[in-house]
Amino acid sequence: MIKDIIGRNAEAAAGQKEIKVLKEYFPQCFNADGEFDIEAFKAALPEGTTLTDETSGFNWLGKNYARMLTNMDTTTLIRPDEEHNAKPENRDSKNIYISGDNLDALQHLVKSYGEKVRVIYIDPPYNTGDDGFVYNDRFNFTADELAKRLDVSRERAERILSMTRRGSSSHAAWLTFMLPRLSFARNLLTDDGVIFISIDDNEQANLKKLCDEVFGEENLVGQIIWKNVTDNNPTNIAIEHEYILCYTKNKESLEPIWKSRDSDIKDILIQKGKELNKQYKGDALQNAWKKWYRDHKSQLEAFNDYKFIDKDGVYTGSRSVHNPGKDGYHYDIIHPITGKPCTEPLRGYRFPESSMKRLIEEGKILFGNDEKKLVEIKLYASEYQDKFSSVFNLDGRAGANELAALFPEVTQIFKNPKCTGIIEHLLSFMNLNDGYIVDFFGGSSTTAQAIMQMNQIDGGERRYLIIQWQEECKPDSEAAKAGYKTIDEVGMERIKRAAKKIKEANPLFAGDLGFKHFVLEEPKENVLLQMEKFDPITTISSLTVDDFGLEAVLRTWLVADGYGFTEDAEEVTLGRYKAYWKDNHLYMINPDKDFDANSIAALMDKYNGEPFSPQNIVIFGYSFSFTHCEELQKNLRTLKEGNKTLTVNIDVRY
Repeated sequence: MIKDIIGRNAEAAAGQKEIKVLKEYFPQCFNADGEFDIEAFKAALPEGTTLTDETSGFNWLGKNYARMLTNMDTTTLIRPDEEHNAKPENRDSKNIYISGDNLDALQHLVKSYGEKVRVIYIDPPYNTGDDGFVYNDRFNFTADELAKRLDVSRERAERILSMTRRGSSSHAAWLTFMLPRLSFARNLLTDDGVIFISIDDNEQANLKKLCDEVFGEENLVGQIIWKNVTDNNPTNIAIEHEYILCYTKNKESLEPIWKSRDSDIKDILIQKGKELNKQYKGDALQNAWKKWYRDHKSQLEAFNDYKFIDKDGVYTGSRSVHNPGKDGYHYDIIHPITGKPCTEPLRGYRFPESSMKRLIEEGKILFGNDEKKLVEIKLYASEYQDKFSSVFNLDGRAGANELAALFPEVTQIFKNPKCTGIIEHLLSFMNLNDGYIVDFFGGSSTTAQAIMQMNQIDGGERRYLIIQWQEECKPDSEAAKAGYKTIDEVGMERIKRAAKKIKEANPLFAGDLGFKHFVLEEPKENVLLQMEKFDPITTISSLTVDDFGLEAVLRTWLVADGYGFTEDAEEVTLGRYKAYWKDNHLYMINPDKDFDANSIAALMDKYNGEPFSPQNIVIFGYSFSFTHCEELQKNLRTLKEGNKTLTVNIDVRY
């Protein structure tokens, strides 16, 4: 467990994962001493492969340090919030909220969710200078240790340590912070999985280069421009947008065309229009459509204004006949009933008068009940443009308004929150009705609310996995004044309030509106010191499971062994001893004072008689004496001798 991880971390170095991959796929390129033969590697490549010794090079102070962090594992424990998780709305929930450093959380996640996540959305710190980003880490390397690990000079090691310890908001610090997190994020993605990353001009160029390196330049899907504000006080250039970068694990695995869920509704409306046209004409056609439209309006989403039908299908009115520019065409359009000129748009019409007459003759222009209403052009469902545009408009103030609606008692509980419309817009093109959407910069939990809202609308079973560091609310902030100590408290409260609002508005909705909560914790300092001194053969441990927490140890192991955050182990009684069983693993965490000959006999009976065949018996090393471990090993050898097909391994973890 933690002691084992500390030992492995002590040997971690930049590039270890890459070497492991090379050894797996190109074993012939390593000699007997484990040295990599570049010439053998070249020879192993397909004929015609272009090789170059030129590189664009993207380096910064701390890059090798960041690469080393990608080869280290977390020493945190996963502590379930038992009181919260036991509540009826949360007990069976598959949604997950993790309070803790997202680097630790990602290191846990890859063990259970590696290559299983279709979509990640993150809104990392923009490093604007006033967004509070300062890079600090908890690793206590000396300059000499780091110089040896990274194979750099002591002077450079001191510069790196200065950046990571004293805190920095430099570009180098931001890149050092982001590299390991993006590397673990890539490991979470399926081959056709995508990551969306919000950013602005401060780090956009650096983020693009970093993602090219982590995901591969060829796996850039595109860069989205989000126009989110109108700058009424410009200086040189009025900045009215942010960026959302999109990368994939393997672009060849992506669907060639992304369509939103609106495309399915569009197809339904086109087909329904054809069916009704075969059955009805004139007023009967419109009345039949009106009834169908009324019965299904709540499910039409982007098409909820398509109230009309004619021989060409279902349509709505569009003001695209009006000129969007400074000045258009000016002429009179006579209302067919009143005989008076219709009100003219302020900027005139988009089309010349001859084109407008043709549209009127073809029945493509919609008139109001009288001349006071501006005319509109028919827009048919078949003409609806359903594409994932690289530019989209969405008022950035919507995020603050959404939070204000949920927290009316607080003036501004969270600064610059994203709006749910962004998440819904991105996810609508992903053809994703279930599975996890991961957000490891959880903030105010916009992503969680967006997913609950989408599920309520279309009956989907999407799940969110939110990670948020327990960043303290600034003492003078509105959140602190309202009684919130940390940002994750605000995020969780938002989810609860949004869930309540959705349920109140849709009482029949039976979707998942709860979440399981987990906290990442480092062992106490005195526990770490005792672990460091502990020798399983010569030392009598003073550590107990109470120093870590049984539920924390069990959940940490379940995640480490691939079972995730929401699958539970079954309690198994072995004589007087309680163990925990999940599929291929039997966990023995409790102290061995209740583990005796009867316990071993009961375990052997289970293997011999019940549908019980865990291949791994995992023992908490501080709970079991060396003698008990040996005795268990001996009995298992006897068991395997009687059943040659049985495979059982004992894994003692510290």
